[in-house]
Amino acid sequence: MIVTPDILKERAFQTVVKEYLTTENGYLEGTNHDYNSQYALDEKQLFSFLEETQGKALAKLKEIYKVQYKQKILFRLNTELKRRGMIEVLRKGIKDYGVQLHFAYFKPPTTLNQDLIKLYQKNRLSVTEELTHKEDERIDLVIFLNGLPVLAFELKNEFTGQDVKDAKHQWMFDRSGKDTLFRFKERVIACFALDTTEAYMTTKLNDTKTFFLPFNKGYKGGKGNPIEEGKLSTHYVWEDLLSRESLLEVLDKFVYLKLDEEEGDDGNIITKETLIFPRYHQRDAVKKVLNHAKTFGAGHSYLIQHSAGSGKTNSISWLAHRLATLHNDQNESVFDGAIVVTDRKVLDKQLQKAVYQLEHKAGMVEKIEEDSSQLADALNKGTKIIITTIQKFPYILDKLGTLNKHYAIIIDEAHSSTSGKNMAALTTSLTLEEAQRMDEEAEANELDTEDKILEDIQRIGKQANISFFAFTATPKGSTLKMFGTEDHEGKPRPFHLYSMKQAIQEGFIIDVLKNYMTYKLYYRVAKKIEDDPEFESAKATKAISRFVSLHPHNIDQKTEIIIEHFRKITSKKLNGQAKAMVVTASRLHAVRYKLAFDIYIKRKNYTDMKALVAFSGKVKDGGDEYSETEMNGFSERKLPKKFDSDEYQVLLVAEKYQTGFDQPKLHTMFVDKKLSGLKAVQTLSRLNRTYQGKEDTFILDFVNDPEDIRKAFEPYYGDTVLQGDIDPNELYSIQQELQDYMVLNEEEVDQFLSIIYKEKQTKRDIELSNNYIDSAKNRYQKLTEEEKRDFISKARKFNSIYMLVLQITPFKDVELHKLFIYLRYLLKKISLKSGTKVNLEDTVALEYYSLKKKEHGSISLGEDNEDYTVSIDVSGGKKNEDPPVDPLTKILDRLNNKNGTEFGEHEKLNIQQIVDIASGDETLRTQAQNNPYDDFILGFRKRFTDYVVEGFEKNQGFFGKILEDDMFREQIEGSIGEHVYEVLKLTDPT
Repeated sequence: MIVTPDILKERAFQTVVKEYLTTENGYLEGTNHDYNSQYALDEKQLFSFLEETQGKALAKLKEIYKVQYKQKILFRLNTELKRRGMIEVLRKGIKDYGVQLHFAYFKPPTTLNQDLIKLYQKNRLSVTEELTHKEDERIDLVIFLNGLPVLAFELKNEFTGQDVKDAKHQWMFDRSGKDTLFRFKERVIACFALDTTEAYMTTKLNDTKTFFLPFNKGYKGGKGNPIEEGKLSTHYVWEDLLSRESLLEVLDKFVYLKLDEEEGDDGNIITKETLIFPRYHQRDAVKKVLNHAKTFGAGHSYLIQHSAGSGKTNSISWLAHRLATLHNDQNESVFDGAIVVTDRKVLDKQLQKAVYQLEHKAGMVEKIEEDSSQLADALNKGTKIIITTIQKFPYILDKLGTLNKHYAIIIDEAHSSTSGKNMAALTTSLTLEEAQRMDEEAEANELDTEDKILEDIQRIGKQANISFFAFTATPKGSTLKMFGTEDHEGKPRPFHLYSMKQAIQEGFIIDVLKNYMTYKLYYRVAKKIEDDPEFESAKATKAISRFVSLHPHNIDQKTEIIIEHFRKITSKKLNGQAKAMVVTASRLHAVRYKLAFDIYIKRKNYTDMKALVAFSGKVKDGGDEYSETEMNGFSERKLPKKFDSDEYQVLLVAEKYQTGFDQPKLHTMFVDKKLSGLKAVQTLSRLNRTYQGKEDTFILDFVNDPEDIRKAFEPYYGDTVLQGDIDPNELYSIQQELQDYMVLNEEEVDQFLSIIYKEKQTKRDIELSNNYIDSAKNRYQKLTEEEKRDFISKARKFNSIYMLVLQITPFKDVELHKLFIYLRYLLKKISLKSGTKVNLEDTVALEYYSLKKKEHGSISLGEDNEDYTVSIDVSGGKKNEDPPVDPLTKILDRLNNKNGTEFGEHEKLNIQQIVDIASGDETLRTQAQNNPYDDFILGFRKRFTDYVVEGFEKNQGFFGKILEDDMFREQIEGSIGEHVYEVLKLTDPT
């Protein structure tokens, strides 16, 4: 189907998608007339499916419920969707008065049972365009499976001046996760934002906190989608994902509810639910591997090179689950089972949870925790999925060689080494140089996980009954040779690739080389800032710190540099939660650093930071012997959790924790060890995990050459770029050049900043802040195209240099900082379309300074005893605030919006009646004044019907609706409960 741009207006775009689904993919077309807004489903499609596939079951329910059978089935279905969620209801159906009802039939693994195949073919996929799910709110496209809503789409077309950003904005600001159609896990599984070039999706609408995942193929190793002649770049969404077979497969085999248990501050276990929908590269990798294995059988190798941030745990879980039940076209099992081999204990637990949540059949999955006999038993009894550790890998290969069975072995290669576990103890005192040389030799001779796997496979050779599926972010050449797929030139390549570059550009990991700096450059820039008279006149920091004059040869000097940098710069990041790592050259270096840190911190009387050390074995230094456990004061097992706490900020490591260690709060790394090749990539990549508010990282390297680091990253990134020389004075030059464009207005910048730094913005503030940005945007629009490009380039360069300077020193210039913040928002607005508001919740840039409102209305940009202020009027906005809304009116408005009703002043009196009755309940008053709201509302709900019955005697209309309509009662219970709680909480019983 060829689509030409001249037909594409927004309405035409969604019609193009709808028509492809109905003409090519076999979808039925739904209508608003058939949509039941109370239960958020297509009633016509639902009952047509039930009549066609389960006539006998439906007949039994008709006999029980008579003419009310449809309403009763809908009520029962709604109850189960609330209780168990859409995924489980689709997969397992429901029981109503002992009658089993199915709401979907998924494809069986073989074609042997033709009855199941026929039922599978009777699934009814339908699409409704411009679905009115409530009054005055329409959704571009909603996809239904047998009448149940599974996917929703907002589509935008660039030719109309809107793009995917506007679609995401619409989901966040104009749609509510509280509406029945979008209730988390109960109805729509994923909401897509789509334009003709990019696609994004989310599984939970959560207002401005809604998190969108990209659903793009990737282009030239980075983000986005390739251009295909005659097709829109996002055609794969409706042509592939939404094909009957693909969508049913995703709903059956991919989507699942992930349950994570975390221990709260009070010691109680908190369960966090996440609805998992596969990203494009995850499904693509699994699909392509399965197709190849299905066609060619066992005995092949596959290298899946997926970067950190790719969701590897889910990809491995899906693949294990599918390989274990894979059949070829002759209905023969391709594999007798799948074995997942991992060396990461944390991932081991994650894998177990993910696989168990995908498959609930008893005996399907087994974790090998004991000896080889347990593994042998699992293999002999035909356990479909086995999860085991790398230590048992040699035994697995030997055992499978004796079995007449075919197995898929999935290797999660985390590059974790033995971390010096086999290193000889330093039982004699050595110099730092000797200790470094000894540890370097031991490290070079030590095999990491990857080496051991390759060695074991080479020992027995490749087996015709075993297929290997190796996952790695950074494959060695030997790994590529062992598991890679030959291209047309005979060179080994990954079977599937999700690159570090794409992961960075899509925002799943951070580019750690963006702020990589050698000490030589660090020193030179810091000196420029300290000595330059222009910075003096701009009230820059007069004395940065004594460490700028040091040339760090010894550990004591480096300790001072590291601690002072951490306290002045790193500690201000991530709302004060940022961590740092010091990579040392040997175990003896780590011991000396720990001693030096403790002495320096004590001498300076610093109480806001403490350091931990990580090294293996025992180290003798002088007459003393040291171990990690003794120096830290607790066991090795507790170290990751201790480092995650507020008590410890810096981790000093010797080989240990350089690889296979995930701490998202890690922001800064100090490198005092020679790194090269893969080891450099693995070590520096400890910083790349994302965390709320983490926009950047910083590396200060005392030892390595930047060119060596660039070469190390190049094979995994593609076009690695390192920071060149920096002249802080360039900020003033660029500032002047930006002002010459006559786009920026100093008064608007000041007014915008006064709003940004308010603790809470009013609606009027948000309107004004957008006006202050829009005024500059309008002036920008009058520039020529060449001037626009130049302005954006200079603005980005200004912010890039400014952020880097902030990594070096707590440099202070009020005017530059104001411009930096303003430009961040202006650059966002320039890239957005008209009518889009800037999001004031994006205040991550504010962490760089401690900006506090003074009583006289000024903002402080100081630290320690230095205090530079700029006067800003922070009183504006209050005069224009909307008048307070009566809480009962709020309740009515909420009910009217949700239910399409028109209750007015009369019903307001009814609500007041309930409030008055409830407010006179002394038991309820006691509960309100002695319990949090979450506990109070439980008691209130139990008594609510009594209050309604009491009011019913006086007014049967409004109160009758509450008693008859369960959903309406739930809504009004919650709304009135909140109000009654506030009334009772604040009133004196006397």
